[in-house]
Amino acid sequence: MRMATLCAVLCWAIFSFSAHAFATIYTFVDENGTVHFTNVPNDPRYKTKVVGISRARRFRGGDPKAYEAHISRAARIYSVDPLLIKAVIKAESNFDCRAVSSKGAKGLMQLMPETAADLNVCDPFDPLANILGGTSYLRQMLERFDGDLKLALAAYNAGPTRVEATRQVPRIPETEQYVTKVINHYRRLAEAAPPDQRWARVFY
Repeated sequence: MRMATLCAVLCWAIFSFSAHAFATIYTFVDENGTVHFTNVPNDPRYKTKVVGISRARRFRGGDPKAYEAHISRAARIYSVDPLLIKAVIKAESNFDCRAVSSKGAKGLMQLMPETAADLNVCDPFDPLANILGGTSYLRQMLERFDGDLKLALAAYNAGPTRVEATRQVPRIPETEQYVTKVINHYRRLAEAAPPDQRWARVFY
């Protein structure tokens, strides 16, 4: 009976934490037989852990206005439309500078550890460093795929090797959805921007 109760509580805990993109749940049973769960183990008795993965990445979001200066700076340095940078950040982290994906990507533009290291981004949670690094990588992908926005975004998400193999957006649901999401964000931002803030854009 106790095992059945434990399983029921465990399932409840996993679903309770599933609002996060990746929740590690620690648990222990005390001397009275009470089962304890937490995602912040502040007691040495918390040993067992269960990893719960949500059905989609969800980040709490942040204030886009807080990063305007950083985005403008990156746009000037790497000659990338600031609205495109904003669209990528919106799709990647929803402007949550502390975001971490289930795969380990970090920060506003969700840099993987290896990518961050290649881009000399020491602290991916630093907004300016992350935006500069992410924009630099986006520029590299745009150049690598001759300015093709779809392919550049697909490479940003899935890696350039997969895209180069077919010169098409890989048939990976996550990547296909990502490309569509960024372009839709980009289009909406461009349509709302004053004429003097509109770069020459091509939508696909």
